[in-house]
Amino acid sequence: MSTTGATIPIETARHVLWVFGSEGGYRPGSFTQRLLELLAHADAVNAAKLAQAFPAEAAAVQLAQYDENGIAQLSAIATGQPLRCSRCTQDDGPFTEAGLCEACARPMPLDGVA
Repeated sequence: MSTTGATIPIETARHVLWVFGSEGGYRPGSFTQRLLELLAHADAVNAAKLAQAFPAEAAAVQLAQYDENGIAQLSAIATGQPLRCSRCTQDDGPFTEAGLCEACARPMPLDGVA
């Protein structure tokens, strides 16, 4: 789920969704809210320092900010359901906003010429 290798718990995913104003999230406590906001606004050096102490939170914020499917992935974590293509139901992305995997979003023509 993230490039850091940290596992993102369901609760952390829900908190990050709330901080980023997305559906499926709920408000964290005041410390966690401020921590997530700080991670979202930190420069690379300070974000790396914070990630040493709070790896799951840092991974979740990084996912939300820098991955094109980050919010969708956090939503999948928050609901406990893997992110799947709405057409072929495979779980390998990246996914479009319409919920299609890359292969389904741009299928190859039957004659093999794109």
